[in-house]
Amino acid sequence: MHQNKPDKNLLSREKAQHVSRVRRISWIGLAINLFLAVLKFTVGFLGNSQAVIADAVHSLSDMGTDLAVIFGVKYWSAPADEDHPYGHWRIETIVTAVIGISLVLVALGIGYNSLSTMREVQVVQPGWIALVGVVVSIVLKEGLYHVTLDVGKQTKSSAVIANAWHHRSDAISSIPALIAVAAAALHPDLAFVDRVGALIVSLIILKVSWEILRPVFSELTESGAPRKDREKIKSIAMNVNGVQHVHAVRTRKMGAGIFVDLHILVDGDMSVRKGHRISHEVKRELMEKGPEIMDAVVHLEPYDDPVF
Repeated sequence: MHQNKPDKNLLSREKAQHVSRVRRISWIGLAINLFLAVLKFTVGFLGNSQAVIADAVHSLSDMGTDLAVIFGVKYWSAPADEDHPYGHWRIETIVTAVIGISLVLVALGIGYNSLSTMREVQVVQPGWIALVGVVVSIVLKEGLYHVTLDVGKQTKSSAVIANAWHHRSDAISSIPALIAVAAAALHPDLAFVDRVGALIVSLIILKVSWEILRPVFSELTESGAPRKDREKIKSIAMNVNGVQHVHAVRTRKMGAGIFVDLHILVDGDMSVRKGHRISHEVKRELMEKGPEIMDAVVHLEPYDDPVF
C-alpha cells in the first residue's frame, strides 16, 4: 500500500486560490441578487404583479445561498486532520443541501400563494412597468449562471455549481413571469394569467431543487461513483506495467471528488521494492487520469490464486 506525498505548499496555494475565486463570484452574485430583489419588488409592487413579486422572493433566496457559500467555503476547504482524515468536504455537501432545501421552501411558498389567490374575484391588472425587472433579471442572472458555473467547474465545487443553477432557475423562472405580465397587461380579462405565471415559477424552482438535492442524497447515503467511472478506474490501473489483475474497487463520493480503494495483483515472486513502485505508479496514473480522484489507496497482492 502506498500513498503519494504531493507538494503541500503547491496544494495550499491552489486551495487558497480556489477559496478566493469562490468567494469573489459569490460576493458578485450577492450584490446582483440584492439589486434584482429590490428592483423586482419595486416594479412588481408598482405594476401590481404577483408573478414579479414572487420572482423577487426567489432573488432573495439566492442571497441566502450566496452567503452560505461565502462562509462555508472556509470550512469545507480546511485540510484533513486527525478527526477528519478525509477532509471536511461533507460541509460542502451540507451547504449544497441547504441551497436545495431553500429552493424547495421558496417554491412551496410561491405556489401556495398563487393557488390561494387564484379565485379572487377582483384581480388587479398588472402594469407594463413590471416587465422592467423581469427583463433585467433574465439578462443578469443568465450571465451570472455561466460565470458561476465556470468557477464551480474549475474549483470542482458542488456547492458553487448548485448555486450557479440557483441563478439559472431565477433566470428561467422570470420567463413565465414575463409572459404572464405581458398577457395580463394587454387585456384585463387575462389578469389571472399573472397568478398562473407565479404557479409555473414555483414548479420550475421545485424541479431545479430536485436536480440539486438528488446527488446530495446519493452522497450522504454513501453511494459509490457511477459504473462508467469505476470501469475507467479499473482500466487505468490495468494499463500500468506489472499489474496482472485489479479487483475490489471501492469508491466514495466526497463533494465533486472521489476517494478510491482498490486491490492490484502482481507477480508474487517480485521484490517488495518493485511492487511498491508499481503501486506508486498505479496511484499516480489514477490521480492524473482518473475521474476527479482526490485520493487513492492501492493494496498490493500476489497473483498466485488460481481463481484469477
